[in-house]
Formats: sequence, structure tokens, C-alpha cells
Amino acid sequence: MNDLPPLMRDQRKSDADHLQLLAIFHFVFAGLAFVGLGFLCLHHAVVRHFLGHPEFWRNQQGGPPPEQILAWLNWFYLGFGVLFVTGGLLNVISGLCLRRRAGRLFSLVIAGLNCIQIPFGTALGVFTIIVLLRDSVREAYAAGATPPA
Repeated sequence: MNDLPPLMRDQRKSDADHLQLLAIFHFVFAGLAFVGLGFLCLHHAVVRHFLGHPEFWRNQQGGPPPEQILAWLNWFYLGFGVLFVTGGLLNVISGLCLRRRAGRLFSLVIAGLNCIQIPFGTALGVFTIIVLLRDSVREAYAAGATPPA
């Protein structure tokens, strides 16, 4: 039998392709965070509409008044809104860092935080961690390598 050696790939090219894809996926994930913010605003508007109309609450049997429920929910909306905006901005910054081959530790931290967001964030975070922990990628970041043209 003819035992041929496996095809040699240029690892730098492969790393550059993976980092470029990860940067794009970080931008897409940030876009999804901002879409989620839009849905959160829409949900707030609908809940506020229903809680603001007394005819829906005419036959209420005990429980807190609608104004108090809305006050509690406003904190919920504010908290999740801050999380969506912060997560989106951090992913945009991480995508820019991946493109420039800078801020490797920052991108690793963001990848770890993305792992909490099941399922897409987990996949993005795990793949980002796998790529950024490669020795060849570490060397490229240390050398300040710019992406090939």
C-alpha cells in the first residue's frame, strides 16, 4: 500500500479563517442581542397596555394592584435591557478584537460569558475558547499578526 502523509495545511491560514469566522459570529450574536432588546421593548409595551387599562382589572380578587405589578416588572425590564445592551456591546468589541488580533484575554472572558447563553452563546463561546487556546493563535496574537489580505 502507498502510505501518503496527510495533506499539510498552512496553520496560519486556517487560524486566520477561524478568527475571521468567529469575529463575524460575534457580530451576529451582538445583533441577536439587540433584536432581543427590541422584543423586550415590545413585551413591555404590551404588558403596560394591559396593566394600564382598569377594565381588565375590574373583577380582581385580592393581590397587588396593577400599578405595583408594573413597578416590579419595570425593574425586570430594566435589568434585562441592561444585560442585552451590555452583552451586545461586549460582543461587538470582542469581534473587533478578533479581527485585529488584539485583546485575546478579553475575547476569552467574553467567550466564557457567552457560554451562559444557551444554545447559541454556548456554541460561540466554546468554539471561541477552543480557537483562542491554540498555540498557533497565541503566537499570532503575541506577534501582533494582522489578518492576511
